[in-house]
Amino acid sequence: MPKTLAALAATIMLAPLLTACGGDDGPSITVYNAQHEELLDEVAPLFEEKTGIEVKLRSGSDLELANQLVQEGDASPADVFLTENSPAMTLVDNAGLLTKVDQDTLDQIPADYVPSDENWTGFIARSTVLVYNRDAVSKDELPQSLMDLADPEWAGRVAYSPTGADFQAIVSAVVETQGEDAARAWLSGLADNGTELENNLVVLDQVNSGEVDAGVIYHYYWYRDQAESGEMSDSSALHFFGNQDPGAFLSVSGAGVLASSDKQDDAQEFVNFLASQEGQQAIADSYAMEYPLNPKVTLGPPVKPFDELDPPKIDVGKLNSEVVVQMMQDEGLL
Repeated sequence: MPKTLAALAATIMLAPLLTACGGDDGPSITVYNAQHEELLDEVAPLFEEKTGIEVKLRSGSDLELANQLVQEGDASPADVFLTENSPAMTLVDNAGLLTKVDQDTLDQIPADYVPSDENWTGFIARSTVLVYNRDAVSKDELPQSLMDLADPEWAGRVAYSPTGADFQAIVSAVVETQGEDAARAWLSGLADNGTELENNLVVLDQVNSGEVDAGVIYHYYWYRDQAESGEMSDSSALHFFGNQDPGAFLSVSGAGVLASSDKQDDAQEFVNFLASQEGQQAIADSYAMEYPLNPKVTLGPPVKPFDELDPPKIDVGKLNSEVVVQMMQDEGLL
């Protein structure tokens, strides 16, 4: 009897463990995700249903996860890395941690949004914009260039969020298009003129409320708020710079496969799904309001059409977060 009871007790104790591990029997990939969790919560289940491959997300910010991957090196459990902005992807690529993206995936995204080494691919993008309070700024006052925000007439009138990866990506575009000296001068003028705020949503809110006249953000913050309630956007409007100005910078979100992954086929399949017409349509239909990069998919109204944007021509693999962070620290913005 004691042996029977002992065996029964062991079985009872083991049962929960077997149940907990039951979901790990199928194929899975670990994705270090710096994209918006809400977007992946919409798109990843579609991939899982299509392929039977479970997507395990570890979410964080661009540079947080990029630096973690560099520290982990070949011992990282990550199979795929997703970013909001490309400088974080470049940081990981420069450390030699990525492998070339499958050609079938690359063929679905225009070459402008793929680095020359083809070790990662862009899959969505967001446009830099100036959001302005319609009562405080008339249309004829709108700057012709992002660089104009460093001029004296904008003193005390513009806000931005320097600590976020979004703004740092915009600065990297200024460096790439204007050079380091011009970028430093611009940052110095902006530091004198501007109001530093916690994040882009706070920038949007304070512009809308009239606490500041204008702010530098990405387009989707305003469009999302319009779609949800308009509470932080009804008194404001967007100014798209165009003319290949640094203020028309198109920041690309990247997807790459870790060279150290022992699940190369599944990881490549996930990146391929994100670039495919099916995956891109899911992104276009999501809450995100960001631009899909597969030409077969279009983001519908009310967002400004992708083909009406006129961003500067930039090699997405050259946007360097380390140079930008040091420059912003030198100017007292970080």
